[in-house]
Amino acid sequence: MSTRTESSRPLSVGILGTRGIPAHYGGFETFAEELSVRLVERGHRVSVYSRRHLTSQNLLMYRGVEIITLPCIRTKYLETISHTALSVIKTLFGGHDLVLICNSANAVLCWVPALSGQKVVLNIDGIERMRRKWSFIGRSFYRLAEFLAIKIPTVAVSDARTIQAYYEREYGVRTPFIAYGAINEPAASSNILNDLHLLPNKFVLYVSRLEPENNAHLVMEAYLSSGIQDPLVVVGDAPYSRRYIRELKKISRKGNILMPGSIYGIGYRELISFCRCYVHATEVGGTHPALIEAMGVGCLVVVNDTPENREVVAEGGILYRFNDKVVLSEILADIWDDYSKYEHFRSKGRERVRLHYDWEQVTNSYENLFYKLLSK
Repeated sequence: MSTRTESSRPLSVGILGTRGIPAHYGGFETFAEELSVRLVERGHRVSVYSRRHLTSQNLLMYRGVEIITLPCIRTKYLETISHTALSVIKTLFGGHDLVLICNSANAVLCWVPALSGQKVVLNIDGIERMRRKWSFIGRSFYRLAEFLAIKIPTVAVSDARTIQAYYEREYGVRTPFIAYGAINEPAASSNILNDLHLLPNKFVLYVSRLEPENNAHLVMEAYLSSGIQDPLVVVGDAPYSRRYIRELKKISRKGNILMPGSIYGIGYRELISFCRCYVHATEVGGTHPALIEAMGVGCLVVVNDTPENREVVAEGGILYRFNDKVVLSEILADIWDDYSKYEHFRSKGRERVRLHYDWEQVTNSYENLFYKLLSK
């Protein structure tokens, strides 16, 4: 339960550093939507700063949340930081009590809102410099951003215990831990299955940004060697990974592999609710939203064995040896041959999400943190 009392005044909160809401891309956007809407329902005023090319200019309010659209420089290296730079300047005139900034890349800008007395909370996410897409300069910038993340904002928040431990080990600072959330109910409808010509319980599902360290290619290769005749559905996209996506499409033509692009909202929930299993192959990052969302609807999850993924799954899914496509292929084949011996993972995963990754609990934690910072 929230520690807010009747005498606690409503807050004004700005959320920035994401592409904006409604969520049409990834985890930070879903986080911004779920948290902002719940805070508004509790009587707070919330503004989400969105990127102009991704948000309708006519959208001024979404489910009670104020939408502030600003431009950005649309390149791989500058889109995030340029939009956040404009956003933090705008916050100086926004009248917020505090701002919540997503992505450690934005740590360098966290001092700006403080100029007008606003508290700054930074959600640092995973260890971004480990992503293969970054050059030496990019990795060096993210290394600097890690250091600044525990120096500039009022407080930095980790959404995974492994990331919390990393910052304590590397920088001697124990960041507060607040988990990511997920909805704990499967979809009732299945319209997307008809659109994609799929049958319930008769397809493998993979969902992620299509970037090399998320290993869609490995999943495709494991699937092709498994002998499974039912389709593999690869859901996702990435604006600056066109070469990699072209390579994936070449692989997809070797078998029954569908690549429908990004799917959000009810269509996405239908897919994770009715697939036979969901493969989560990421090797970098903190808590991955797609993984806990799949567990939350009772999906059988097959997961790349990294410390971050292991933390989330625990006993609620099947771990395969790190980046081992042979082992993954064998697991997939066995799931198709004898599904019954794996079904117990579905209820275990769903229960784990209910206990540890509930959006109301997440909102409680952020609300309590906000009041604590403002009381100092």
